[in-house]
Amino acid sequence: MKLSIVVPCYNEVENIPELLAAYARVIVRNDIEIILVDNGSTDTTKLLLEQLSPQYIHFLRVVTVPVNQGYGFGIIEGLKVAKGEFIGWTHGDLQTPPEDVLSALRIIEAKGDPVSVFVKGRRYGRPLFDLFFTWGMSVFETIYMGEVLYDVNAQPNVFHRSFFQKWTNPPHDFALDLYALYTAKKQNIEIVRYQVPFLKRLHGESKWNTSFSAKWKFIKRTISFSVVLKKRLRSK
Repeated sequence: MKLSIVVPCYNEVENIPELLAAYARVIVRNDIEIILVDNGSTDTTKLLLEQLSPQYIHFLRVVTVPVNQGYGFGIIEGLKVAKGEFIGWTHGDLQTPPEDVLSALRIIEAKGDPVSVFVKGRRYGRPLFDLFFTWGMSVFETIYMGEVLYDVNAQPNVFHRSFFQKWTNPPHDFALDLYALYTAKKQNIEIVRYQVPFLKRLHGESKWNTSFSAKWKFIKRTISFSVVLKKRLRSK
């Protein structure tokens, strides 16, 4: 298996049929797997996946997390069972097109030393307020962590499985994106960013980006994790 992509889904029952159909259209290789994680959904996601998964058995595996323990936890559970030489994750809301996963793999395969490469999207086409929010967080993280960190939550993320095997105590929430990017930089892994469109959701609502209050909670959690991560590194 060349590539395993984890797609965490929490109450995305409206998006899942189109999500799977979209991946079926773009995956034309037999060495790519999609690991869809039902991340403790409380809607009918489990039933829907039982109905649909036989149609996509050539590339799809399903992992079930009984109780939601965070965005990052679901991703980690998927990465643990990934079979690919290269692994990573992307969102399940169709705001990041499945084609971008294939683009990431092509970038890695073109590298002379793909083991030491971390490929990550860089979003365009986002609302002005979201751009301002991302800019502010990027400035803070860059200054506080001492590394250039921008558009940290962009998708997808793809890297060699050996990078994941070195992780210690990764966060179980949205700070996982920061942890992965910052850890790659500290290990002198080459970061390759490429442009990916940020599309509107077709169905449902974001599970966290719903209001200014939700953004503020996200900011506080990210800052708290940054403090913990920096202290952890200093103690080594």
